[in-house]
This record gives sequence, C-alpha cells and structure tokens, in this order.
Amino acid sequence: MAESYDDFFTAIKRDHRHTIETLLQRGFDPNSVDENGQPGIIAALLNESFEAADALAASDRLQLEAANRSGETALMMASLRGQTALVQRLLQRGAAVNRPGWSPLHYAAIAPDEAPMKLLLAHGAAIDARSPNGTTPLMMAADYGSSACVELLLAAGAKVDLQNDLGLTVIDFARQRGRDRLANRLDQLLQRR
Repeated sequence: MAESYDDFFTAIKRDHRHTIETLLQRGFDPNSVDENGQPGIIAALLNESFEAADALAASDRLQLEAANRSGETALMMASLRGQTALVQRLLQRGAAVNRPGWSPLHYAAIAPDEAPMKLLLAHGAAIDARSPNGTTPLMMAADYGSSACVELLLAAGAKVDLQNDLGLTVIDFARQRGRDRLANRLDQLLQRR
C-alpha cells in the first residue's frame, strides 16, 4: 500500500490523470492526505495539477468537505485557482457553498477572473460572508482581486459600509493596495446610500 501512496502523490505532482484513475479503480482512497496534511485534491490544486484534481473530483468516494490544516476545501481551492469547470462539478456534487469562517466566495474574490464567483453566487453563496476577522469577499476583491470581481460583487449587492474586526472597510482595503480610483468609486457609492 505504501507504493500506491507514493504512486498517488507522484501522479498528482506530475498531473498524471491516468495513473490516478487506475489507482482509484483498484480501490485506493481518493481522500488520502500527503505529509503536509493536504487531501489529494487540494494538493493537486495547489500544484496546479488540474487534470489530477478533475480525476479526483470525479470519484464518488471523494469527501467533498475534507479540509487541509488551514480549513481549506477543494471548492475553496478550485475557486481560488479559477478552475470554473471543477467548481461547477464540485457544486453539482453538493460541495458546501457557504461555511463558517473563510468561504469559497472569499477565495473566488481573488481568482484570476470572475467566473468561479458567478457560479458560487448562482448557487447561493452569502455575498457578505464574514471571515474569522470579519473580512468580506468584497474586501478581498478590493485588496487582491480583479476589477471584474469587485464589479460583480457590487452588482450582486455586496455592502460597502461593513467593517472588519480592525475597523477597516472595503475602501480602506482598496487604498492600502494603492487602488485609489477604486477607493474613490466605492466612497461615492457609500455616500449615495
């Protein structure tokens, strides 16, 4: 079995879908974790081994809510990596779109494009989800995300007036990142409300 374990994580690192599918057909556990506590699918996403991640997502034995030591799930990591098809597959299989603490929408807010965020919102993601420190997806998008992600959240009704536990608003996040144009626009929106 140790050989299968090594083969499994080597196949993930090499993004070798066929080896993973073969191991799964032989009964290997798709929920196995690596030496860092990463479930296989999360290790694949972190490694940008997207074929491997897709093969694991196809397994009916995959535990959708398995998390790494940081509490991150496959849906969160797929959202962060902008893997829209994988986000769709995980959602269709019943992955939790809302969870306490950091949510998949927080991760999608800093994805390369807004497509994963659209899917999460269409599946009922809480627009103003609060992280453990009170940060919202809009704050994440204003800090690290694309303008398209910010606009999508605003169009979906994200609140501009919320503060995190440090008293920072979305405007503060934008200003800290040097996104003054965005900060000014958000300030104008806030003044209109």
